[in-house]
Amino acid sequence: MSEDTHPSTHPPLPPTTEDDRVSWLRLLRSRRVGVATFYRLLAEHHTAQEALIALPRIARSAGVNGYEIAPERSIRAEMRAADDVGAHMICITDPTYPPLLREIPDPPPILWAIGDLGILSRPMVGMVGARNASSLGTRMARALAADLAKRGYVIASGLARGVDTAAHKAALKGGTVAVMAGGVDVMYPAENTVLAEEIAQTGLRLSEQPVGLIPQARHFPRRNRIISGLASATVIVEAAAKSGSLITARNALEQGRDVLAVPGHPFDARAAGCNQLLRDGARLVRSADDIVEALPELLHPTPQPDLPLQTPQPHADIRPNIRPAANAPTVPAIPAPHAARTRTLRETADLHSEILNRLGPSPLAEDQLIRDLKTPAQKVAPVLLDLELDGRIRRQPGGLLSLT
Repeated sequence: MSEDTHPSTHPPLPPTTEDDRVSWLRLLRSRRVGVATFYRLLAEHHTAQEALIALPRIARSAGVNGYEIAPERSIRAEMRAADDVGAHMICITDPTYPPLLREIPDPPPILWAIGDLGILSRPMVGMVGARNASSLGTRMARALAADLAKRGYVIASGLARGVDTAAHKAALKGGTVAVMAGGVDVMYPAENTVLAEEIAQTGLRLSEQPVGLIPQARHFPRRNRIISGLASATVIVEAAAKSGSLITARNALEQGRDVLAVPGHPFDARAAGCNQLLRDGARLVRSADDIVEALPELLHPTPQPDLPLQTPQPHADIRPNIRPAANAPTVPAIPAPHAARTRTLRETADLHSEILNRLGPSPLAEDQLIRDLKTPAQKVAPVLLDLELDGRIRRQPGGLLSLT
């Protein structure tokens, strides 16, 4: 669903008024508009308002009749619901937007947050692992998170059972970020309701999904990319050979971040994923010292001996290369569309269909698929990632792909 237009040289405008923010959210919530399409439409039409006007025409040119954009009343209802639960809307152009998250491919244009926004400017370490974690696994997660919190790091995790829960609890006083798969106000699992409320008092709950949305399976892989995107390094404590934690690790690698893993006994299935990561080159973790040594020197905060830790001034940059120059505008630029986005939406949809038609339950080598498609690898790779995040395909060891 696109038209053959060339991106303008004029940068898209950030939302500065409530009506602008309504338009951004309305564009993002419209049917068939994902994150990549959102940025491309902004680049082509400069403002969300203009993109909304053009969207039905673009849909018709792609053969989609009767297309309707998201109703304004539903968007304003979402914003009222967010206000009722105390959630803040963070656009990617806002100074409170997490600086490292802004650097990943197709970062969330809009986030909902409940808690201390200032925590987003502090250095973070992601920590994830098995939901059915062993006693040793939860003990390790608690020890690592508590030690890192004392050193001034924020722990980002997914509020799941097992390792995530242990890490959040150990880092509560120092500050922790829980990235939610559903709405920022939806406590999942329900057993972590009290923990989620405690996190909002000393840390932050974060989500790109609408307030009130009940999480579904397809939301978790996209949640995982935010966990790894927030952090300069991601630690896997326990993970099975096929688990969501390995998706988070793969996201981290694709985002150019460090991946670290805690080794486990070869007979324990919950350690298979970590041992596999270590075999493939991940850094081995024995203690928090190993994690700190892996981080860039400029990301080492001043140790805080007494908890709760003192939160730095909001919006403080944590790395020199993302601090604006003295004469730079105060509002960060909207990410430029990636080269892959030069494809029209119709071409992207056709490539999605071709890939899904060529794959089946039996694994197929990725390089063989690319040869069969007769399409450059740099165009196929982002489409494969989209399909993987949507849960349509499964990536297996050895560069093999199959349908889920």
